[in-house]
Amino acid sequence: MGSFSIWHWLIVLVIVVLVFGTKKLRNVGQDLGGAVKGFKDGMRDSEKSGDDVQQKIGGDTLDAQATDKSHNKVSH
Repeated sequence: MGSFSIWHWLIVLVIVVLVFGTKKLRNVGQDLGGAVKGFKDGMRDSEKSGDDVQQKIGGDTLDAQATDKSHNKVSH
C-alpha cells in the first residue's frame, strides 16, 4: 500500500462513498465487471477461431522473409 497506512485508505474510501454514494459505486463496479467478462469472452472466442483457422490449413505454417525492394541496390 505504499507509504500510506490502512487508516489513510479507509478515510479515502469513506470520502469516495460519501461523494459518489453506494448505488453509483455499485453500478460502476457492475459495469466494470461486465466489461472484464466481455473482454475475457472475446479473447476466448478469438483463440477458438484461431484454432479453427489452424485446423483448416492443415496445421502447416509458412516461413517468409520480407524485403524492402527500394533498398536492394547496394552502393559502396
